Formats: sequence, C-alpha cells, structure tokens
Amino acid sequence: MNLAELERKLLAAARANPPSDRVPYAFEKRIMAHLADRPRADGWELWGRALWRAAAPCVAIMLLLGAWSLFTPPAGAPATDLSQDLEQTLLAAVDQDQPADSAW
Repeated sequence: MNLAELERKLLAAARANPPSDRVPYAFEKRIMAHLADRPRADGWELWGRALWRAAAPCVAIMLLLGAWSLFTPPAGAPATDLSQDLEQTLLAAVDQDQPADSAW
C-alpha cells in the first residue's frame, strides 16, 4: 500500500473523530512524565545477562569436547603417554652432557 495514501486516510479518520471529554485533562503530559521517569536500559546489564545465560552451554560443550579428546586416540599416530613426553621435554637440558666448569 502507498504510504502517502495511508497517511492521508489516517489523518482524515483522526479529523473525523474529535477528542471526547472522557480523556482526563493533561493525560498525555502525565504519560510523557511517566515515560521520562523510567530507568534507561543499561547496556552492561544486558551484556552481563547474556553472558551468564551462555555460560552453561559453553561449559557443557567444553566438557563434551574434553571427554571426546580424552577418550579418542589420535588418528594415525601411535598412542603415547603425554606425561612421558612432557617429562622428556622438561628434562632435556639436564640430560645433555655439559662441562663441569661451564658458567652462565
């Protein structure tokens, strides 16, 4: 529908119905005052609510992926013990033969 035509029809309908006495005096000013008194929406509060709602699904996904990676061996690689790999990496410098008189 044409917006200009719709606006013309709405204005004609509003002019045909004059305001009645049933509307209290300064009703619109009281409504506008109530709207101005309403607290504004806090952006940080909205973000906080959204993040707290997202925390539970994120934890569930983390647990599922952690269990999957723990119980599924890597494809094509032999099963190795991660603790042994870590120990060999950390102690690699100790295992090297260094001269006794070497200083930093």
